[in-house]
Amino acid sequence: MKFRYASIPYLIWSAVFVLVPLGLVAVFAFTTQTGTFTIDNIARVSSYTPVFMRSVWLAILATAICLCIGYPLAYLMSRMSGVSQRTMVMLIMLPMWINFLLRTYAWMTLLENNGVINTVLRALGFGTVRMINTQGAVVLGMVYNYLPFMILPLYSIMTKIDDRVIEAAQDLGANPLTVFSRVIFPLSVPGISTGVTMVFVPAISTFIISRMLGGGSNMLIGDLIDAQFLGNAYNPNLGAAISMVLMVFILLVMSIFNQFDDSEEREGMLI
Repeated sequence: MKFRYASIPYLIWSAVFVLVPLGLVAVFAFTTQTGTFTIDNIARVSSYTPVFMRSVWLAILATAICLCIGYPLAYLMSRMSGVSQRTMVMLIMLPMWINFLLRTYAWMTLLENNGVINTVLRALGFGTVRMINTQGAVVLGMVYNYLPFMILPLYSIMTKIDDRVIEAAQDLGANPLTVFSRVIFPLSVPGISTGVTMVFVPAISTFIISRMLGGGSNMLIGDLIDAQFLGNAYNPNLGAAISMVLMVFILLVMSIFNQFDDSEEREGMLI
């Protein structure tokens, strides 16, 4: 009984700050500005398919790069001594203490045509390389800002992998590739699932990075939603419809990935 009473504040918090906002999004998505029911807003979302596809592609690319960089780094960190681990965690979290906008502005200074990188290239005899206002700059901004969200979950899981398990596999004649595929990778699947989720979700819905590093020619879903609520083409009903479609898409992707994650875990237990 005490547990039930203790959970009441959390239920109220969830209802006020989760269920009510989601309900308002649904109401706006299926109504006109006069309040009448309509599905036209949902139907109009299909006209922005290129923006959706671009957002999904760049988010997948950024997530894959974060995984390729974060996985080996997290493993190396997990095998370090205690002091080295704490130092590395601090270095990874240090950029997160700086404002998100300031970090993105810093990349603008580095990547623009008269920025630091191009100035160095010209001094070395190379020409100016167009880096700002490109999809590559957007992906770079995503990777830089969201990489810690990939490393930290992987690191927290890999620190729980006992060295004796790896040594036992090696003593049984397993080569490094077999140790990775049959021991390390199956045990690290929960960290991969969490890291992919924490990177993919903000990457597909970002708008600050694409606006500042991608320019107007690289509009993503977040920019489109922001334009409907705060831009000249003010249409909160359409913005809510786009937000709802994006939310459903993310839930579907995450459910499919979790099914794959569960199958990997079961295979790892059988192995």
